[in-house]
Amino acid sequence: MAVTYEQLRDWVLALPGTREVFVEQWGHPTLRYGDKMFASGRSGSPHATVKASLEDQAELIASAPEVYEKSQYTGRFGWVRVDLARADPEELRQVVIEAWRRTAPKRVVAAYDSAQGQADQG
Repeated sequence: MAVTYEQLRDWVLALPGTREVFVEQWGHPTLRYGDKMFASGRSGSPHATVKASLEDQAELIASAPEVYEKSQYTGRFGWVRVDLARADPEELRQVVIEAWRRTAPKRVVAAYDSAQGQADQG
């Protein structure tokens, strides 16, 4: 089953906080937290780009080169281009959550982790 960019958006909007936004940027729908982009794609496109650490980028590409490749985005982060038709939905969901973690303020991430811990115990 292919993952869609709309699913990525739904995953992000289900995360806590009110600053997640879905906007057109450079002609592509992007997911941002405040002013920081962490995913980009297009409705109906077979690919999306997600923010990763440089270490995660290397690990994802090495583990599944048919799914992940180095993105054209550069900088201090290791963006990955994802083949949505080949991606494992749960693994990709975790990649998106980790991208959000790198982008959201630490207090928001801590509140999310605390709420997850309480939900796991309940």
